[in-house]
Amino acid sequence: MAKQKIRCGWVGTGKPFYEEYHDKEWGVPVHDDRKHFEFLILEGAQAGLSWETILKKREGYRKAFKDFDPVKVARMTDGALEKILDNPAIVRNRLKVFAARRNAKVFLEIQKEFGSFDAYVWRFVGGKPLQGRRKTLKDVPARTAESDALSKDLKKRGMTFVGSTIIYAHMQATGLVNDHVADCWCAKRK
Repeated sequence: MAKQKIRCGWVGTGKPFYEEYHDKEWGVPVHDDRKHFEFLILEGAQAGLSWETILKKREGYRKAFKDFDPVKVARMTDGALEKILDNPAIVRNRLKVFAARRNAKVFLEIQKEFGSFDAYVWRFVGGKPLQGRRKTLKDVPARTAESDALSKDLKKRGMTFVGSTIIYAHMQATGLVNDHVADCWCAKRK
């Protein structure tokens, strides 16, 4: 019998889509602006909900938000955003849906200022992933000084749904932080 991979406790068992996300995406350093924008939309949508709910609706978000193209999302009209609110394939929260357009505009301003969103965001961790070295799930914080600083700067620039806890989740998802727990097979990934 094949030995089962040990994963971070939040993954649970019997959820192949969750295992795949954990194994192939969560904590892997992202340097693609569109992928950063995707996670900003998804993490903002997750606020107050489970990440599992958002992952199940990921394709709905991809279609609704123009394959996570920040230029196209920034150009969406009020009418287009209202239409999205009728779409059961996403979480139909007016504030979150309209925040996607607002955040896309700020995202584009950041790209213009720094050359890329990637160049901007990695400055908050010194250009390389922070190694959490967490022993257990209980050791993983909800926010850090780095997420506080990034959140504060994004808010100052005009983004919404970017509180420190949301931003820390973004940092974990996009590999700015490696928070795989010690016994997880992904923990040694840099």
